[in-house]
Amino acid sequence: MRALVLDEPRTPLSERRLDRRPLQASEVRVRVAACAVCRTDLHVVDGELPDPKLPIVPGHEIVGHVVERGSDAGQLAVGERVGIPWLGWTCGVCESCRRGEENLCPRARFTGYQIDGGYADETIADARFVFPLPDNYDDREAAPLLCAGLIGWRALQAAGPAATLGLYGFGAAAHLAVQAARHRGQRVFGFVRPGDEDGKTFARTMGAEWAGDSDAPSPVPLDAAIIFAPAGELVPTALRAVRPGGRVVCGGIHMSDIPSFPYAILWGERSVASVANLTRRDAEEFLALARATKFRVETTRYPLIEANQALFDLRRGAVRGAAVLVP
Repeated sequence: MRALVLDEPRTPLSERRLDRRPLQASEVRVRVAACAVCRTDLHVVDGELPDPKLPIVPGHEIVGHVVERGSDAGQLAVGERVGIPWLGWTCGVCESCRRGEENLCPRARFTGYQIDGGYADETIADARFVFPLPDNYDDREAAPLLCAGLIGWRALQAAGPAATLGLYGFGAAAHLAVQAARHRGQRVFGFVRPGDEDGKTFARTMGAEWAGDSDAPSPVPLDAAIIFAPAGELVPTALRAVRPGGRVVCGGIHMSDIPSFPYAILWGERSVASVANLTRRDAEEFLALARATKFRVETTRYPLIEANQALFDLRRGAVRGAAVLVP
């Protein structure tokens, strides 16, 4: 099988031919049709997440078809189109798992981080963490649903039933979250890098009723705000934008340090929360919504061999929507 491999953080991925390994009973082998490029991939490649399996094949927004199944691979059938997300395995027996918080399992393993992922023409996954996909999306459209969509959905749930919602950072996750929020009847306000006029236009096109610079005051008091950009300085900014009793949700797996801020902007029962990873229930809920409501998914196609270029473009903020690798 052909794959793009990270040997050491902060080095380019290299193309490699890898031997196929036999399946374990609970696994499926999937021929990859598309794999979206996530900012978390960038954090892995740039060495901002600790202790990845090395070498590692990145990628955790994987769409493909089952080509082989283990003897205990559940209901998945050979030929079925499926999606493989970030959460790749949990122990099922720890307190977090028993509480229904498998996203917090201390032994959890993640696709493209501890488990080889989708920057390849084939991959292997535990069938319990593989999901049938809605038919109303092609492969490129479906790929960003597997993380940008799922983490956006979990962040929306954490933000609660906010009538007015601010989204800080308008990349792949926000461009899906705004549509889900509008579907729920919420008013959405987009905040982008200062001076990014194209980003403001993109946010409005995707459904935000207003879009402005991330350091600008909100035009209305916000019931909640979600920060998708990995910029800790946005936390005090968002706290100033939410009303008393409002909530700020940090949606990324990695964020730069949050600067100190006066207690006055937290006071008034405002709160700051993070979302971590995702659960299988998140996937089931969001993919059901995606079946019922066709999201507009903006993608830029890259051949698999151009994965380094896709990561570079994402790093410099040159991707609108989601970059998607196609073998």
